[in-house]
Formats: sequence, structure tokens, C-alpha cells
Amino acid sequence: MRDLIMLAVTGFVLIIFGIILQGCTTVKPYEREHLADRVMQFDAFAEEVMLERHFLETREGSIGGNGGAGGGCACN
Repeated sequence: MRDLIMLAVTGFVLIIFGIILQGCTTVKPYEREHLADRVMQFDAFAEEVMLERHFLETREGSIGGNGGAGGGCACN
């Protein structure tokens, strides 16, 4: 009886694993241009955010834990 239960659990796990793997698809080379689009990025305006953060850090004369030390002149 114990072997039958183990066989059923193993079969169930394999079926679930197979269903999960069906969600993994390959991306064709000509489809990659759509995935690399700026709209598809998590933060579409990363450059602007970094630039604004740089201005704020140089005005305040401090760095907020996400970069290195710098002066207040914004010339680095």
C-alpha cells in the first residue's frame, strides 16, 4: 500500500512539473527586439532617474547608500 501511495505522489509531482515546464517557451531571434523595447523594461526611465538622483546627491552633498562618495560640484 505504501509503494502505491509513493507511486501516486511521484506521478502527481511529475505531472505538475510537466505542466509548469510548458510555460517556459523559447524566444526566437526576431522576437527579441520586442522584448528589448524600452516599454518592456521594469523602469523605463532609468537614465532620467539616475540623473535626477545624481543632481539631488550633489546638491545635498551626500550619497544615499547606492553609490560611492562624491563632492558637491557635480563634476565627477
